[in-house]
Amino acid sequence: MTLETLRAKEELRDLIDAYAYLGDEKKIPEVMDLFTQDINYKVYMGGNLVADVLGRENMEKDFNVHAALVKTYFTMNGQHTVKIDGNTATGLSFSQLKMIREVEGQDVLTDYSVKYEDNYVFQDGKWLIKDRIGYFMIIETRNLNQ
Repeated sequence: MTLETLRAKEELRDLIDAYAYLGDEKKIPEVMDLFTQDINYKVYMGGNLVADVLGRENMEKDFNVHAALVKTYFTMNGQHTVKIDGNTATGLSFSQLKMIREVEGQDVLTDYSVKYEDNYVFQDGKWLIKDRIGYFMIIETRNLNQ
């Protein structure tokens, strides 16, 4: 493995970690900087396509609407495997995502186990996510005790 490949793998891992960190902090404009202008983002839950967003502007609108409904995000990233081919790469990563929302005065925790399939491009000196498919594999919801 070349030094260039190792560097690219580290930068790609930093990219998916930045997505988690910035998302948890609701820094939506900074999250958008991690994507190409023509990002295509799809979400599947229970095997059904529930979101298909094209373009950074549309994605920012969707993320802002969603973030307004969530009190707290907490993300832990797990495995991340990439295949690099010059200025493009594909990746598979796994995350545990927790969200707290208020429903009828009660804090409700939703815990998601997510598999992401990504296509990346190296553009303007940095790696960006060009396409992302999120497969929400396991979803658990429960009231939090206070």
